[in-house]
Amino acid sequence: MQASKPWLRHYPLQVSPSYDYPKSNIASFLLDSARDFPNHEAIDFLGRRYTYKELLRQCRKLANALKELNINKGDRVAIMLPNCPQAVIAYYGGLMAGAVIVQTNPTYTERELHLQLADSGAIALITLDLLMPRVSKARENTALKDVIITTLSDGLPFPKNILYPIKRRREYPNLKVKYSKSEGNHRWSSVIRQSKDTPICEEVDADTGLAMIQYTGGTTGQPKGVMLTHANLLANAVQVSGWFYRMELGKERYLAALPLFHVFGLTVLLNQTIFQAGTLLLVPRFDPKLVLETIRRRRPTVFPGAPTMYIALLNHPETQEDDLGSIKVCVSGAAPLPRDVQEKFEQKSGGKLIEGYGMTETSPVTHCNPIWNFRKPGTIGVPLPDTDVRIVGEDNLEPLPIGEIGELAIKGPQVMSGYWNRPEETAAALKEGWLRTGDLGTMDEDGFFTIIDRKKDIILAGGYNVYPREIEEVLFDHPAVKEASVLGVPDQYRGETVKAYIVLKDGWQVSDMQLDRWCRDRLAAYKVPKQYEFRTSLPLSLIGKVLRRKLKEELETKEENLNIT
Repeated sequence: MQASKPWLRHYPLQVSPSYDYPKSNIASFLLDSARDFPNHEAIDFLGRRYTYKELLRQCRKLANALKELNINKGDRVAIMLPNCPQAVIAYYGGLMAGAVIVQTNPTYTERELHLQLADSGAIALITLDLLMPRVSKARENTALKDVIITTLSDGLPFPKNILYPIKRRREYPNLKVKYSKSEGNHRWSSVIRQSKDTPICEEVDADTGLAMIQYTGGTTGQPKGVMLTHANLLANAVQVSGWFYRMELGKERYLAALPLFHVFGLTVLLNQTIFQAGTLLLVPRFDPKLVLETIRRRRPTVFPGAPTMYIALLNHPETQEDDLGSIKVCVSGAAPLPRDVQEKFEQKSGGKLIEGYGMTETSPVTHCNPIWNFRKPGTIGVPLPDTDVRIVGEDNLEPLPIGEIGELAIKGPQVMSGYWNRPEETAAALKEGWLRTGDLGTMDEDGFFTIIDRKKDIILAGGYNVYPREIEEVLFDHPAVKEASVLGVPDQYRGETVKAYIVLKDGWQVSDMQLDRWCRDRLAAYKVPKQYEFRTSLPLSLIGKVLRRKLKEELETKEENLNIT
């Protein structure tokens, strides 16, 4: 086995290469933790605290309320909420009712929301009052019947819950939400208050029963609905938990700055915390100052995030020397982790910051560097237990030689069952149980994998393949560079040429000539950017991933305007 899976020899002794996975409704995590730790703190939201006993009671109330609205097993229920207690209650309450959860980004435009509601066939939506103007327009010509509307004050502690409505009226004077059962609009507080907390948790076939339709981020095109079963999510929670073998049951505090509606936050934070009977420290959005306040107030021990989050905290003027000292483990995903960021964060915190890899189609985690053992910075680590990975070519699934660049193919219990209503795309992505990821990478002799880039992002410059990630890593090493993104732009002579978008650290000034010299000392000439654009920020997803698609759209718009003039 170790010949075909060389990574196994680098597994810590405490991590098994294979596990037995539960076959139940994933909401059983909450039932188990509430049974064993009823009075333990489950959630802290800006000072409002819920015990496991109270969280379970609220979830049962919502589950029974959904049943009263004639939501049956397999019906889709969309959740459009930021990080708040209601998001947790909606997720587990919906699963207990047997619904298929559709997580929806609260920043979606009316058009994006309509596409997702229409595609998923969701018949109910749980959302914020502030989002209702968009929801009211987007729900037309969809299957949506009922909308349960909450407000942030429903989850806030006293006296913030009293003061928030005043602040909301001042900031949104024209916001008027109509609560009418005849129109399918229900007030969250009334639904929870009037519903029974009778025990409820629908039995499911974990292997075939869908827990979620999770839409891909759409960074390379229109989002697709990824079908994740209860077994997929259960397996990934167990795999990640096994990897974090030093975490103590009922004792860890997880800082939830990643959005829970994203699959990374959903598994590594929400499901993981509840599975481990930990405490979820909810932050409504990533704001460095608010995150620092939360760290000082509650001293989290686990902080999954994106590189941009760690960079922001390291560079924040209010970050004190001992602020990060409680953090034992950070897992970075969504984008490449610069080595200097890893080193500085570990130095300040005394904990471990390791890079991993995953995608929506894999629930999402497939790879991770060992946390307390031999690791290789700059790689995504090794496959998790029961996860097989190959580097393959274009034509078949045969593994390529060690060190050769090819496409990552993944097989494991966390791999999706397919794309919702897209049989052709499912057939193209899944072959003999293997998922072709669209990511290019290599495997070394120790079984550690390195991501080179997305197949779709390769730059073809003068007949050479240029990988944006390689150039970005060189730019990140420059002491003045805070953020960098590279993409290909049209070039009459080379077909495409390399353009770099740069955000500088505060107080630094660097010219494109200086960056050019820096790159020429470290890259072959054909890889060196020919164009530089300095900006104050880059377009990011809510999880911190640079949206190259947005940069390409900006370029296309500029070219169209030039052609018009």
